Amino acid sequence: MPSPTYVRPPPVQSQPQPVQGYYPGGPNPQFPPSRPSFQQPMQNMPPPSMGPPSSYSNQPAYPTTGPPMGTLQTLVEDFQSLSVSSAPGSLDPGVDVNGLPRPLYGDEEPAKVLEAFPLNCHPRYFRLTTHTIPASQSLVSRWHLPLGAVVHPLAEAPDGEEVPVVNFGSAGVIRCRRCRTYINPYATFADAGRKWRCNLCTLLNDVPGEYFCALDASGRRFDADQRPELSKGTVEFVAPTEYMVRPPMPPSYFFLIDVSVSAVRSGLLEVVAKTIKSCLDDLLGFPRTQIGFLTFDSTLHFHNFKSSLSQPQMMVVADLDDVFLPLPDDLLVNLVDSRHVVESFLDNLPNMFQDNVNVESALGPALKAAFMVMGQIGGKLLVFQSTLPSLGIGRLRLRGDDVRAYGTDKEHILRIPEDPFYKQMAAEFTKNQIAVDIFSLSDKYCDIASLGSLAKYTGGQVYHYPSFQATTHGEKLKHELSRDLTRETAWESVMRIRCGKGVRFTTYHGHFMLRSTDLLALPAVDSDKAFAMQLSLEETLMTTQTVYFQVALLYTSSSGERRIRVHTAAAPVVTDLGEMYRQADTGAIVSVLARIAVENSLSDKLDSVRQQLQLKLVKSLKEYRNLYVVQHRIGGRLIYPESLRYLPLYILALCKSLALRGGYADVSLDERCAAGFSIMILPARRLLNFIYPSLYRLDEVLTVEPDMIDGALKRLPLTLQCLDTAGLYLLDDGFTFLVWLGRMLQPELMNDILGVSLSNFPDLSKIQLRECDNNHSRNFMAVQRALRERDSSCYQLPRVIRLLCQSPVALLTIGTKWRASRALPYAILLAAALSLSESNTNFIVNIFRSCDYFSYREKDTQLLYQNK
Repeated sequence: MPSPTYVRPPPVQSQPQPVQGYYPGGPNPQFPPSRPSFQQPMQNMPPPSMGPPSSYSNQPAYPTTGPPMGTLQTLVEDFQSLSVSSAPGSLDPGVDVNGLPRPLYGDEEPAKVLEAFPLNCHPRYFRLTTHTIPASQSLVSRWHLPLGAVVHPLAEAPDGEEVPVVNFGSAGVIRCRRCRTYINPYATFADAGRKWRCNLCTLLNDVPGEYFCALDASGRRFDADQRPELSKGTVEFVAPTEYMVRPPMPPSYFFLIDVSVSAVRSGLLEVVAKTIKSCLDDLLGFPRTQIGFLTFDSTLHFHNFKSSLSQPQMMVVADLDDVFLPLPDDLLVNLVDSRHVVESFLDNLPNMFQDNVNVESALGPALKAAFMVMGQIGGKLLVFQSTLPSLGIGRLRLRGDDVRAYGTDKEHILRIPEDPFYKQMAAEFTKNQIAVDIFSLSDKYCDIASLGSLAKYTGGQVYHYPSFQATTHGEKLKHELSRDLTRETAWESVMRIRCGKGVRFTTYHGHFMLRSTDLLALPAVDSDKAFAMQLSLEETLMTTQTVYFQVALLYTSSSGERRIRVHTAAAPVVTDLGEMYRQADTGAIVSVLARIAVENSLSDKLDSVRQQLQLKLVKSLKEYRNLYVVQHRIGGRLIYPESLRYLPLYILALCKSLALRGGYADVSLDERCAAGFSIMILPARRLLNFIYPSLYRLDEVLTVEPDMIDGALKRLPLTLQCLDTAGLYLLDDGFTFLVWLGRMLQPELMNDILGVSLSNFPDLSKIQLRECDNNHSRNFMAVQRALRERDSSCYQLPRVIRLLCQSPVALLTIGTKWRASRALPYAILLAAALSLSESNTNFIVNIFRSCDYFSYREKDTQLLYQNK
């Protein structure tokens, strides 16, 4: 295969600045072009990055609106002026597929933003989809990608940094009296320091006497560098009493535990009880922490934890239609006072129900009882559910097997809550500052689409463990429950994002309850949750040069202090579409698109959702190409900006993700819904790794010293060329480790890793990877620890598979159903996505369907893998 060559487009006389972008396409000599206007020979590889021209005065006028998206006719109209570089399904043999852009370093935070605006908060807290604001509605309509932002308000601070805490004391929190913006580094001072001008609404405000400081010759306060609120983009204010509607709540944890026969047999009770007991010393808010438990099957079991008792007392309520509290107090108690009673309960919990044969679940009545217990205080409700709710209010029916609905207009109904009860309960929980986390541990369908509403509207989280067994999933549940209980949490919080003149956020995506048009109610929020939102212009033509944004999170800390975390950022207003592309942020764009796609899947067919994603990508790349087609004589070649070089691959990955790919036979309904709930809260870095996982070859790493393993791990592209039948590989999507044993892997290495001989243990699905007394095993476990330490928010459960056929045509996980196939479809996508002729109306849709990096077919399982 010839080595890659790079082609720079000819310069424009009036504007000699080179073009930034890639040109991976041209005609295939084996297939004549369908249009005679296509004259450029195909090039093998993208050229170096170059900057876009600063003006487009020579460009023809471009329409600001277009036909509705989602139809094949639209595709034809969008590409009727382009030529086909090669026949469908073919690729120029000179293209080096290994050289195509692939994200081997994960999410790239836009560091250049801080270079241009050093007073901005770090991008991990707030990042725009393009770090520019279009000056007109016409630019917005030509952008085609979402215009918005991703907010991660409690993200961990960058290395070497801490969020400064500011207490204004008697002066009170300094805010604009009109728009209520908090004082920040972009505020300016006037009148010798006695006035300050709000950077969002430009109002001139008085400076309190206690806060006064003189100005230097440039108009800057002499103490600006000593005051974090005037020199840092992220700061935390101590809120005075007027920011409280009640005394700060104590951190409270209430556990709702299913004790039906499925929970008992799976070992759930033992894992949950031991984990909670091990975390008692680390629960937030000591010594104010409160705790309580309610167990249920076909009846409700209340537990009295009064501190004067030596053993807890259990009270059973069998009336599910009229739930009441058998005790007004001592169901939610102070942990310090009742520690011995709580520990006694946790020690005895597995034995209390070991003989239970009850198969029913009264989750709905249990939720109402939990609300009665927690309603006056608030806190976090953790629900452990192992079977479909079958009794009382909130009873659900088995509907996940309705195959006939798939591919029809009624398909989406399976992905939305069946019973409005759960959303209504979520609204009541949110009003009373209760966040709900759902732990679904069923071996059968349990309707996560309905149960997930509790987490979605209360700022909570959904954890899904399909076919849970303590022997297999126990470590994962232990780690994730421990983190849920001990990670720093912002209680009874609300979040608002203020914008400068001319723009506003219109749509919000994530887990929250929208209290007003721009106020997000979050009973509890933590560092593992991010939010996305879409931006719109309020003016036809922007008159300002810079737009400012400020994120404010008002919350109660675990220590009982009311705080306000504030992130401030600025972005320039541009009249140049090319500059919008140059400043695009792929991570933020994919985060917003993924959330929009998941929400669209609740009201539309999956096929339509995938087509909408594909069309957004195609339209945006076509728009960028049209910026340069005249000046640089590009002809029919594909061109895309350096900033979006990974976007086609991420869109492809998103279309093949658990939440969006295939239909009924590809992903179970609960798995699909659980993946959708995860996508809605994941920060950009974790989201990108979830849809496009990391691949490592380990047999070459296991020989290095243990303390050097982390540095020796090198991420590989998900291509056929990277797979060797004699290799040992690990695929990490942030939730699961898939360990792949090559067919020709050395038996000694394989036995060292597994601890058993495959000839004596043919069923790989039952192998538990544990550390053995040999260097290979110790280093293999060190690899897993190193990867988990990179992100402790989730525990990757290892799963072993082995390829049995003659060549590694795929990398497939039986559990999570990923597949990394040949690189050819990705190359076709880049070379032909923007070269659709009128005669190939289905080509662009089929391109994405054939790009099966992440596709899965049930019938492949027995042919390729040893998994009985």
